[in-house]
Amino acid sequence: MAPKRVYQAWNGRNKFLFGGRLIFGADAWSLIFSFLMIIVPVTLFCEFVANHLRHEFSSYNSGYAILVVAILFTLYVLVLLFITSSSDPGIIPRNAHPPEEEFRYECSISVDARGAGRRTPSLQFPRTKEVMVNGIPVTVKYCETCMLYRPPRCSHCAMCNNCVERFDHHCPWLGQCIGLRNYRFFFLFISSAALLCIYVICISAFYIKVLTDRYHGSVWKAIKESPISVILMVYCSVCFLFVGGLTVYHLYLIGINQTTNENFRKKARIFNRGCLHNFLEVFCTKIKPSRNNFRAFVQEESQGHSAPVFAREHEPNDLGGERRPKVEDDLDIGEDLLKISQRRNTVELDEDIRSRGSNGPPHSISEPGSIMSSDRRANTIRSDARHLSWERSGRWEIAQEVLENSNVTESRSYVISQEMMHQ
Repeated sequence: MAPKRVYQAWNGRNKFLFGGRLIFGADAWSLIFSFLMIIVPVTLFCEFVANHLRHEFSSYNSGYAILVVAILFTLYVLVLLFITSSSDPGIIPRNAHPPEEEFRYECSISVDARGAGRRTPSLQFPRTKEVMVNGIPVTVKYCETCMLYRPPRCSHCAMCNNCVERFDHHCPWLGQCIGLRNYRFFFLFISSAALLCIYVICISAFYIKVLTDRYHGSVWKAIKESPISVILMVYCSVCFLFVGGLTVYHLYLIGINQTTNENFRKKARIFNRGCLHNFLEVFCTKIKPSRNNFRAFVQEESQGHSAPVFAREHEPNDLGGERRPKVEDDLDIGEDLLKISQRRNTVELDEDIRSRGSNGPPHSISEPGSIMSSDRRANTIRSDARHLSWERSGRWEIAQEVLENSNVTESRSYVISQEMMHQ
């Protein structure tokens, strides 16, 4: 079977075109509607307004400039629209496993139906942690879907199911998240669209004036002569209220260096570097390269910051069948967590032996008897990994039968080590 590329096994809801070279959001279909909202009125404008103004100036052919400017400016707006919606907004790759360095080993006491208590070892890690930004502590949250601590200003988009750097918002008109890598193009798009609306409104109003003068001041006859001009003026006025308002709002956000998400949540302005430096940061800094290589081949074991979690296929289970991908991922994570737990149990047991064996030379847990016990425990880990269950609270609970098997192997290791000490 030919290996898959990253975009073919992507866990998010994004849509890809041209072999992963273009990435769109989950609702990319709305992009078609946005294109039509621009192309249709501009086509009507060129045909029924600009085309009639070609020879209305003292220089006979100077009216062609109105038509050329409308076409070129529309193409510029459409290019910005396409770049914004088809580029990686700053998606952070998912981790294959939870961050091991953040785990804490704890024991919890639970009471069963008979009233008897039992100790259940568990591996926990904090759901939040603090990082310093410009000398100010900032709380970052753990993302259960992407299995990583989100960097400051990062947020998980529920629509696309990805964590996005400097997340601003998810734009339904573009069908894409607006983040670190495409915010500049988004602002240029909405500001250019606002200018295009003003251009169409002004030229349409000028054409109505030309017709009014032609009919000796009769506005009604001018409107009857070119009703499309009035319709375009009304349509572009409504659109300008939307894109023009957005332009003014984002000018304000750029000036204080905040995102839409941060502004709605009323977060502190800890990233504000002054109005001038804030504008230079958005428009004059180099855009960071994407963290994802969507055309790369999927690696079975992801290393470093890799693409999303990919289940290994065609690995038979104990019954000779094939495991489901999600179950397989859970078992892999379970084995890793159990190994962490067993390593910590080994360290505790080694310290216990050293404290008890003060009459003789200390022995390491890595002697032959302990190695035999470690082999048995490794088999226990693999056979009982399926008894793990991950809770939303961030805790891996170990089933009772797994705990009993672990205690048996540790007891055998302890007895063997004690006998060797007395010898």
